[in-house]
Parts: sequence; structure tokens; C-alpha cells
Amino acid sequence: MGDFRQLPDLALRTLGGSVVHANDEAFAARQNLITPGPPVFDPAAFDHRGKVYDGWETRRRREPGHDEAIVRLGVPGVVHGVVVDTAFFTGNYPPEVSVEGLRVPDDADPATAEGWSTLVPRSAVEGDSQNAFPVGSDALVTHVRLRIYPDGGVARLRVHGEAVLDPGLLDALGTVDLAAVENGGTVTDCSNLFYSSPQNLLLPGPPRSMGEGWETSRRRDDGNDWVELRLGAEATLAVVVLDTSYFLHNAPGAAVLSGRVGDGPWRELLARTPLRPDTRHRYVLADTEAGTVPVDAVRLDIHPDGGMARVRLFGAPTAAGREAIGRRWSAALGGTGPASG
Repeated sequence: MGDFRQLPDLALRTLGGSVVHANDEAFAARQNLITPGPPVFDPAAFDHRGKVYDGWETRRRREPGHDEAIVRLGVPGVVHGVVVDTAFFTGNYPPEVSVEGLRVPDDADPATAEGWSTLVPRSAVEGDSQNAFPVGSDALVTHVRLRIYPDGGVARLRVHGEAVLDPGLLDALGTVDLAAVENGGTVTDCSNLFYSSPQNLLLPGPPRSMGEGWETSRRRDDGNDWVELRLGAEATLAVVVLDTSYFLHNAPGAAVLSGRVGDGPWRELLARTPLRPDTRHRYVLADTEAGTVPVDAVRLDIHPDGGMARVRLFGAPTAAGREAIGRRWSAALGGTGPASG
């Protein structure tokens, strides 16, 4: 996908992200920055701290400086773009922001760590707007730091990129869900994203509502909808899970799963199979011909339209897949940002 905003949001709370530090959150809590979904606004809502905003808001500065918040990404990855969303902040948004990245171990305190590199240099932003910034860094980061100049409110911070799978972790886990965002999976294309993003299919954990899946508009022709996924590595698949949880009257009637390597032809892995509403369907490919076919991309065709909650593709990387994971990990570790912070 050409627009970086179609890549997974690595900071999302439902992916495991957390806002681990903020120097000030006098008016609105820092954790709102990574809440799923668009911000909301009630013009009549006030509490003891003042106007209620669905975002992070600091007090008015009376001295030089800036405010900042640090987000631990749900999974380490390479950032391709950042969106600083100032929705509903009109007279209290920060005029300028910057974003930096850092890679540190899980037990390190990023608030005191050194080695931050610039992802987005200090830049002007508009109020009540989705301010999008492409990022040219190829470095693996675990945390991002948002700085606002001098103070104000930000509704959401979206950190779009690609997760990078740790080969050591893969060796310890064995068979894994190679479609999962946390293991490097991502959606590369789809026929329709009218109601919700297909990236939701790859999030960890069970969905909590229909809104946490992928749903298409109603088709009025003889075609069908589809989504294409890139796996975290070339692999052979052992188990496929097609989950229609919470889709009661709008689940697809049937599904077909195909796979391929590179730009090769699609090969059928799962023949057209009826789907039930609100059901987690599990299909064993191990010990079948489909389970011996190496794939690094998968296409799910749903017939004719509807909604899916999750797609799980459990398998083991091939030798070529393991080598590619190692190369990507090494390249990300050696990557650098465009400037030092």
C-alpha cells in the first residue's frame, strides 16, 4: 500500500502499546494518545479539571520549554510514518511538534535513556487536524517520544510501520501465527475497507466487538471481497483460523484461502468453505498437501461480502524464511534515523 497510514499502528493499545511517561497531563490523560478509534467530543462535558478532551493535554506553560510523552510500541518495528491528530483541539493545540525513536531493552527506563534519533523534526501542525509525517528512518525502535512546543493538546498519536520479528524469539516459540502484526504480518491490499481497517484482522487477542474486525460494504454485484496478507516470513502453514466472532447477521457466507511466494501464481490452500456467524473456524492443514506448500503471502476471498474478526495463520518458517528474518533483523538493528536527537 502506498499510503503509510494503511500500515499497522504499532503504538495501538490493543497491540500492547503503552504511554509510559509524560511530564504533564494536567487536563487530559496521556493514555488517550493510543486509544483505538477516532477521538470523540462532547461540547457539554466538563469535570473538576476543566473541559473533558479525548486526548492528552498539558497545562499552560509560563516558562520556556516543551512537554513530552513517551510511548512504548506494542511491538518493535521500523516506523514509516506518524500522524499527530489534534482533533477537537482548536484554541489549545501545540503549534509545533517533533517525534523521536529509541531502541532499548524491556527493563530499561526510556525517560532517562540516551540515544534518541529524530523521526519527525520539529514541525508546524494545525489544530483539529490529522497532521501526517512520512518517516525515512530504517532503524528498529521500541519507543517513540512526542514533544509538543510549548504545550497544549493532542488527541491521538499514530505510529505506522512494520513489525520486525526477532529470530531468537522465533526459535524459542516454534510454530507461530505468521499473519500476526507482532510477528511481522501485514495487510498489503484489500477490495473494500468501508467500515473498518483490514489490519484489525491481525491484532492480538480476541475481539471485544464487531467494531474490532474488518467489515466491507454490501455488494450489489456478482463479485466478492478479498484481502491479501504478507506473512512475517515464508512458511508452511499448519493451522488456519477464520474468526467471525460478533458478526451475527453480516458474516461472509463462505471463504477461500490461497497462498503464493513472491509474485508467483496463487495456489489454493483451503477450498471454498461455508462460514458460520459468530464462530471461530479452525482448519488443520498439517499433514495435507496444502500444508507442504511454502507461502509468504496469503489471499482470503470472502463470498460475497461481510465481516471477519480475526485471521490466524499458524506455521513454521522455511529455511529461506528463517534466513530472510535474520537478514531483516540485522538490517533493522543497524539502521539509523535521519538525524540524532
